[in-house]
Amino acid sequence: MRKDVLIAGFGGQGVLLAGNLLSYAAIDEGKNVSYFPAYGVEKRGGSATCTVVIADGAVGSPVVGQPSVLVVLNQASLERFGARVRPGGVLIVNSSLVDVSALGRTDIQIVPVPMNEIATDLGDLRMVNMVAVGAYVALTDAVKLPSLAAALSQALPERNHKFIPANIKAIETGAEAARAKKEA
Repeated sequence: MRKDVLIAGFGGQGVLLAGNLLSYAAIDEGKNVSYFPAYGVEKRGGSATCTVVIADGAVGSPVVGQPSVLVVLNQASLERFGARVRPGGVLIVNSSLVDVSALGRTDIQIVPVPMNEIATDLGDLRMVNMVAVGAYVALTDAVKLPSLAAALSQALPERNHKFIPANIKAIETGAEAARAKKEA
């Protein structure tokens, strides 16, 4: 088993936390992981990406030129990375902010999830990353949802542990939304 994902958005959307959470959950399941974060110099609003590779065996490189799954949280990320998704791969888009009509890809599965709306409905726009992680896991089975919930205490600083129940709800809601789009 080998799963790879590139998560991309802008600073402040929690892209790096999403990748870190996936990594902890996979490690807790006894899998090998590579986590490769990258971000611009801006504190908020700049580009933020991370690549996570999860495997049963050795992970050769954290660099993934053509990800099998791309999760994009904003339009600029789609424009920058949309062409890189491996043919037959999956593109999970934050349909609240991303328009895929100009992408022109028919060789990948595109799954729109209104991540901003879901996070806002749950009470906090900052949970858009948790919605995204839930959608990713529901579509790929890279890790189990309970593993994500358990890994939150490792990925979040202790001062934010009071938000773990809300984050779990966001993960579950993102998973439900992705499953519904996949079945539609």
